[in-house]
Amino acid sequence: MRRVVHALPLVAACLAAALPAQAKLPQLSGAPLVIGHRGAPGHLPDHTLEGYALAIELGADFVEPDLVATRDGVLIARHEPNLIATTNVKDIPKFASRRRVALVDGVPEEGFFASDFTLAEIKELRAVQPMAGRDTAYDGQYRIPTLREVIALVKRKTLEKGRTIGLYPETKHPTYHKALGLPLEDRLLAELTFAGWNDRQAPVFIQSFETANLRELRAKTSVRLVQLVDADGLNPDGSLSYAPPYDKPYDWVVSGRAGTFADLVTPGGLSEVASYADGIGPWKYYLQSTACRVVSQGACQDANGDGLVNEADRRVLPATPVVADAHARGLLVHAYTFRSEPSRLPLEDGGLPTHEYERFFAIGVDGVFADFPESAVAAKGKFLLERSPGFRQCLLKATGCGR
Repeated sequence: MRRVVHALPLVAACLAAALPAQAKLPQLSGAPLVIGHRGAPGHLPDHTLEGYALAIELGADFVEPDLVATRDGVLIARHEPNLIATTNVKDIPKFASRRRVALVDGVPEEGFFASDFTLAEIKELRAVQPMAGRDTAYDGQYRIPTLREVIALVKRKTLEKGRTIGLYPETKHPTYHKALGLPLEDRLLAELTFAGWNDRQAPVFIQSFETANLRELRAKTSVRLVQLVDADGLNPDGSLSYAPPYDKPYDWVVSGRAGTFADLVTPGGLSEVASYADGIGPWKYYLQSTACRVVSQGACQDANGDGLVNEADRRVLPATPVVADAHARGLLVHAYTFRSEPSRLPLEDGGLPTHEYERFFAIGVDGVFADFPESAVAAKGKFLLERSPGFRQCLLKATGCGR
């Protein structure tokens, strides 16, 4: 890791400085962005200042805090309102009585919910690694940050690194929070205003899986907005499956609107999105899916002989027209989520995450949400090296090659 971190400042500097007009890229504008998804969760627990800082060290252009509200109305960075999987709250006896069942987007969940805790109580908790198979050595070490603390970190790192680092907040379950009397939108805009970032030029994207709150935000701010597009899962043939609560934006459920997330990436849906947002954030399989190599009785089978059935047993399908259709309507495309474990990569990528990134950069995605930002940065460097004379010249000059 140390060698990777030491090599990245040079790459990041050239990425920032060397994208001349003659660079032939399929992106809508400029080089693709690397977004530190929840920080750098492949290495450290999600949504911590330490994780965001590491993502920046690894070359991320933006970091992504998911936002939920505390009982006293403070926005904190957590993946979900339910804290049970991402913190040590269940291990703290004084909070045992807070465990309950809550309805989140129509689905009952048991756990501990941010809206039942004051910020002072949240600061007693520590983050843990929620994803199985990842390093748990840092569990219990890092506090839960507020949005204001994340912004301060990003601004400080921008000065330290001499390059612009952006913020990519997600409003988590806005309809749910509104029903609690803790709406997220004005609280988020107040924090951006406090930071001097509530304008079109700010290094900020706001994202949401719901549509109504993005429309509300569009009426209140010129900050760039991104419509997230979800699905429930992948079928053996590579088609996407849709089941609640991942079948449609929850505000559609509440309003009775028919359809699924898939409607948002049709030509008509993209035109609708373009009326209130600046981009889409689709699950990557909307752009290029994978299918099982071996199917038996309607289910995927182990194709690579490792005794497991996972993404490594699937093959890459041709790219869809979604990127081109979105670009035709002026919409950026920021795809999620890219993970570097070999079990999460199709066979064609040979266990190399850079190969997956290169595929998606080649079809024109404008940004990627990365759990391991260093892999995305490396792939981005290779992609630009092949397409941008300016990037190549920057590297040669900086390393002393070709003198």
